[in-house]
Amino acid sequence: MAGETIAPKGSFNNELGLPLTVLQATEDTKYLVLEMGANAQGDLTYLTSIAPLDVAVVLIVGSAHLGGFGGGIEDVARAKSEIVAGVRKGGSVVLNADDLRVIAMRDKASEQVLTFGVVRSTTFQATNTSLDALGQASFTVTDSRSNESAQVALKLVGEHHLTNALAAITAVAAVGIPLSQSVPVINSARALSPHRMDVTERADGVTIIDDSYNANPDSMRAALKTLAALSGRKRRTIAVLGEMLELGPDSRTQHDDIGRLVVRLNISLLVVVGKGASGFADGALQEGSWGEEVVSVDSIEEAHDLLDSTLEPGDLVLIKSSNGSGLWKLADRLVGKE
Repeated sequence: MAGETIAPKGSFNNELGLPLTVLQATEDTKYLVLEMGANAQGDLTYLTSIAPLDVAVVLIVGSAHLGGFGGGIEDVARAKSEIVAGVRKGGSVVLNADDLRVIAMRDKASEQVLTFGVVRSTTFQATNTSLDALGQASFTVTDSRSNESAQVALKLVGEHHLTNALAAITAVAAVGIPLSQSVPVINSARALSPHRMDVTERADGVTIIDDSYNANPDSMRAALKTLAALSGRKRRTIAVLGEMLELGPDSRTQHDDIGRLVVRLNISLLVVVGKGASGFADGALQEGSWGEEVVSVDSIEEAHDLLDSTLEPGDLVLIKSSNGSGLWKLADRLVGKE
C-alpha cells in the first residue's frame, strides 16, 4: 500500500454513507477513496461540496437508477458530469474513453484530464485483451506519456473488470503511482464484497456464479456474457434472473432487451423469478426461445425447488438481480450458506 487508505464499506455512496466514510479519516490518512452515487440531478454537486476531489473518476454512463432522473440516458450523463466540476484546482479528471458520453465530459473539465480504454489515443490503453476459461481478463496496459507497459492478469471474474482495472490504474497514476507499483496490486486483487461475481464450485460439480448484489442493464449484460464465456460451449448454462429495479418508464423494454440477449448468447435455460421480471421471458420468447428453455416462477422458493430438481454435474448457474429483489437469498441457499 502506498500510504494509509480509507475506503467505503459496502455502498456508502449517498448523503449518509459518504460523510460516514469521510469521518474515518485521521491525520495519518494519505488516501481517501470515496464512492459517489446519484439518483437525481444535483446529487453529485452536493456530495462533492462535502468532499471536494483531487481525482474524479467516471467509469460509465449506464441505466442504473434511470427512474430517478425523470428522463433518458442523457439526463444520467448530465448528472454524472457534476463530479467533473467537483474537482479541486490542480486535480485530475479520469474518464473512460470507451464510453462516448463519458469522454464528452472532458469539455466540462477545467483541470488535467487522463483517459483510459481500449480505443486509441488514450492516456492508458489496453491492448492484447483476452478472457480465459475462468472468465478472468488479461491485457497489456501502456502509459502513453512514458511509453511504459505492463501485463495485467486479473483474478476477478467478468470482462467488465478490465474497465475497472484500467480506471484504478489511471486514478492512482494521477497521484503519482506508476504502473510498476499499481499493476502488481491489481493482479493480486480478489473479490471482497459478497454476492458480486462470487464463484462457488459445489461438491456435486455444479458451479454457482452469485452476482445478486445488484443489477442494471449494463451489469446484467456483463454477467451474462461471462456466463457464456465460462461455458466454453461445452457446459449447460442456466441464468436465474430477478427484476432490475429503479429503471423508470423504460423498465419493460430494458428487461425485454436482456431476455433477447440471453437467447443470442445461447444460454441453455432462463429462469425468471417474480412478476416484475416477466419482461425477461417476453424478450426471450420473442427472440425465438421456445419450449422448456424459458421458465417463469413467482417466488424464490419455487426457483429453488426447480433448480434442486434440474441441476446436474457440470452445470453453470448465474444468479443475478437487483438487491431488493431478494435473489441473494436463493444464492445463499444454493451455495450452502443458509
